[in-house]
Amino acid sequence: MVEYIKQLLALEDFRKRFLYTLLMFAIYRLGSHIPLPGIDTTALEDFFRSFQGTIFYLYDIFSGGNLGRMTLFALGVMPYISASIMMQLLTVAIPELQRLAKEEGDYGRYKINQYTRYLTVFVAFVQSLGISVWLQNQVSPRGFPIVPESGLVFTLTTVIALVSSTMFLVWVGDRITEKGIGNGMSLLIFAGIVANFPNASIRVVEMLRNGDLSPFAFVGAIIFVVAVIVGIVFMQEAERRIPVQYPRRQVGRHEVAGGSTYLPIKINPAGVIPIIFAQSLLIIPSTVIGFINHPIARMFHDAFNPTTPLYNFLYVLFIVFFTYFYTAVLINPVDVADNLKKGGAFVPGVRPGQDTQKLLEVIINRLAFIGSIFLSVVAIIPIFISLWLKVPFYFGGTTALIVVGVALDTLSKIEAQMIQKKYAGYMRRRVR
Repeated sequence: MVEYIKQLLALEDFRKRFLYTLLMFAIYRLGSHIPLPGIDTTALEDFFRSFQGTIFYLYDIFSGGNLGRMTLFALGVMPYISASIMMQLLTVAIPELQRLAKEEGDYGRYKINQYTRYLTVFVAFVQSLGISVWLQNQVSPRGFPIVPESGLVFTLTTVIALVSSTMFLVWVGDRITEKGIGNGMSLLIFAGIVANFPNASIRVVEMLRNGDLSPFAFVGAIIFVVAVIVGIVFMQEAERRIPVQYPRRQVGRHEVAGGSTYLPIKINPAGVIPIIFAQSLLIIPSTVIGFINHPIARMFHDAFNPTTPLYNFLYVLFIVFFTYFYTAVLINPVDVADNLKKGGAFVPGVRPGQDTQKLLEVIINRLAFIGSIFLSVVAIIPIFISLWLKVPFYFGGTTALIVVGVALDTLSKIEAQMIQKKYAGYMRRRVR
């Protein structure tokens, strides 16, 4: 491992990219400690302690704890992630966007990216306006208002600060992607989640010292975290390889030799998106109902508690549904079969066209089933482990998938850069 790090740092281009990424992270963390003006931070801290298991708690995870502290980066890059998902769905639903994405090449991708940013501004505006209005009507459990001096000035200040900060983070993410290491947006979410781990670990150790947590539960939690990481690494790296054959072709006066390759499809092509969708769909109604002071509303709110059987049953059901749905959005068997046919490729023993399409549909549906089971286990097991071992479990299914997935993706890109540099050096020696 030490030797591998030395080889990485020996590459000048990697050192520059690594230092640039660290600089962007430092800027991100600096903004994470600057609170929005006009907010009583003590009252806000007391207020957010009662929001475990709500949409605010879920959003706080992805913002790196910035929402709970209501800093400049309270929204994080989630408006951009939401806008990107919306654009993916709209691209499938709207023929004009679909044509733009498929037929216009680089220009089409540029326009889709531009539309995504416009949509990001709109999403950030709506969310920041809702947060600013909502905060002005809230008080802490001790009776102190979160916003001592509410009004139009606070609303305008909050909206401008949050929207501009979100777009600044989008710019930071783009710069990391261009001049740093890995995907910038994913790394910002990764940095926000990982930044909470030291405090969470300290709290667990303090509970162990004070006797609030048994040694058996502590060891069991560590074993479980390791098992979750191993399982996620295995599933994220696993893929179904469909053999593809290319025949010999005549290109002008030259004959191009055929060959065999494979079409890789991830076992879990949907990634973490189904869990996010399922959590949002279940938590948003529960959060809204929680603000209604009525016995019936309280009954529904308690029924949708994350520890209840009803919540977990619906949670798994939605994860399965969104896994199939999002996999269908990402991988279109018709397009894949057409592209293979246009390239003259075929799956051995299967006719090009409709037969290949049917084969791909069967394979993708099976992979979606396996992926949905995997995501359901990763999402549900931490809840039962925390109840059984009485551990405040901070490494849940969503955070585990994001952290491990981003780490694997970044490592693969680093290795690709190393191979590219070694190959370039080899070619220069051959030329000399």
